[in-house]
Amino acid sequence: MNRRTFLKAAGVGAAAMVLARRAEGAGSAPRRPNVVIILADDQGWGDLSIHGNTNLSTPNIDSLARTGARFERFFVCPVCSPTRAEFLTGRYHPRGGVHDVSTGGERLNLDEKTIGDTFNAAGYATGAFGKWHNGMQYPYHPNGRGFDEFYGFCSGHWGDYFDALFLDHNGQLLPHGNGFLIDDLTEHVMTFIEQNKDRPFFCYVPYNTPHSPMQVPDRFWQQFANLELKMRNRNPASEEVPFTRAALAMCENIDWNVGRILAHLDALKLADNTILIYFSDNGPNSWRWNGGMKGRKGSTDEGGVRVPFLIRWPGHIPAGARIPQIAGAIDLLPTLADMAGIPVASTKPLDGITLKPLLLGTAKDWPDRMIFSHWSGKVSVRTQAYRLDDAGQLFDLEADPGQDRDLAKEQPDVAARLSKALDQWKAEMLPGLKHDNRPFPVGYPQFPITQLPARDGVPHGNVKRSAGAPNCSYFTNWTAAGDSMTWDVEVAATGKYEAAVYYTCPKADVGSTIELSLNGSRVEAAVSEANDPPLRGAEHDRVKRKGESYVKDFKPNRLGVVELKQGRGLLTLRALKVAGRQVMDVRMVLLTRLP
Repeated sequence: MNRRTFLKAAGVGAAAMVLARRAEGAGSAPRRPNVVIILADDQGWGDLSIHGNTNLSTPNIDSLARTGARFERFFVCPVCSPTRAEFLTGRYHPRGGVHDVSTGGERLNLDEKTIGDTFNAAGYATGAFGKWHNGMQYPYHPNGRGFDEFYGFCSGHWGDYFDALFLDHNGQLLPHGNGFLIDDLTEHVMTFIEQNKDRPFFCYVPYNTPHSPMQVPDRFWQQFANLELKMRNRNPASEEVPFTRAALAMCENIDWNVGRILAHLDALKLADNTILIYFSDNGPNSWRWNGGMKGRKGSTDEGGVRVPFLIRWPGHIPAGARIPQIAGAIDLLPTLADMAGIPVASTKPLDGITLKPLLLGTAKDWPDRMIFSHWSGKVSVRTQAYRLDDAGQLFDLEADPGQDRDLAKEQPDVAARLSKALDQWKAEMLPGLKHDNRPFPVGYPQFPITQLPARDGVPHGNVKRSAGAPNCSYFTNWTAAGDSMTWDVEVAATGKYEAAVYYTCPKADVGSTIELSLNGSRVEAAVSEANDPPLRGAEHDRVKRKGESYVKDFKPNRLGVVELKQGRGLLTLRALKVAGRQVMDVRMVLLTRLP
């Protein structure tokens, strides 16, 4: 057992591990560059003033293009978790088992090595701050994927961005965050940078805006509340103007926080030795101005997968460089490892390539390539000039950036070549992708707390979710003894576990008896105390939400200690007695492995 593994197994916190690794690295080779990666959530290519949108101003993000480089054609996936998986691994997301954005389909297979593993193995301090969205239960958790420090949430979205409930700090649930979530995350980013200013650090900042619900502090909203938009979607009738206003206000809040990070790097005299990247995880989450491109979030057309990408490394990347060659999220792991001079931890073949020659201006005769975009069975393929869409239509994106003219019949050779490549990609990547037989892991000794949220469970009987989107939902309408909730779990180690259910229950319904069971082991308890807080979130929404659940301040009902045996089974929560109209609403089951 190496020293870091011993310290973690012994329960030493992340800060102590950082100090130990710092001591181990003393007197080593010259310092490698720091890396800061900022990932926006649902921000379109057109949501920056650097790209010509006069509806808003993003001077801090724009400055990265002036002092560094921008890729003019950078591609990701149509939705969140697949893009994150491709960034983390340098491999197309189906290879890692990512096929959905919730209920376990967002998880990255455990045999995949991440960019966190790569930089951690090279002696970097590694931290992630924000929306993870590639698995919650350890070892899917960020702390199991190469990140020493994590603060944020592992779900696909959160229900309220102000003093956010149940944030996760290295596996520990916090009662609430501090202020607006993006501002709060940035505070933790700056603390991490300052704590590690004397050693190389890798800092991943996956912000969760402008993803809905559309919430932003007053000082950013005021200038947009009644703004007349000068630039509109290519089909203005499709645009929901209030939503656009909220999204733009959220983008300006991101820009302000990016400015805070840039200023912090300057104050600590770290800017010159820091590679800083800014990009987004998919196209815009509404119809709004996006450079006239076709498609939005969820689409494999250009507008759904082309995003901003800005990178700065003073003294290395020429200031103001504009790179026309196509690139994508799959390229970031090999590129950053190459620029840092460290080996890639994964032994699996990567789909991405290093972009270092393009960034440093040393590339010669750069070959054309194909980048594939997939979501929900639909796949398109992009070359430097063309995109073949899922329907077999061919577009020359240099002459026709809006994908308005199908050239498949005029250029049959090009269409046939790309169609063949697309069919081969589908045949290699997609068979069996949604046949997901992975249980949710419970009870790793080195990470004793396991969250099993309603998102990952299955309702039975009258039980239903609080909203259509499972992320951040809770179970409600538990009205009969025959109702239940189940989680497909696998216990990693036999032992005693403290069980708790995070619940709400009005005073009139107190008195039900519930049971939690797994493979013959069981524990029961009464719902003996009322907890009836109001719904939260609507008071902060700038536009009415459509799919996300509102949230409540759920409290733990401690059921007691149960002995769970190693192995797989259905963890079942059911009622033995229903005292009133309902048993309770359930946010999650929390299992804590005892020493």
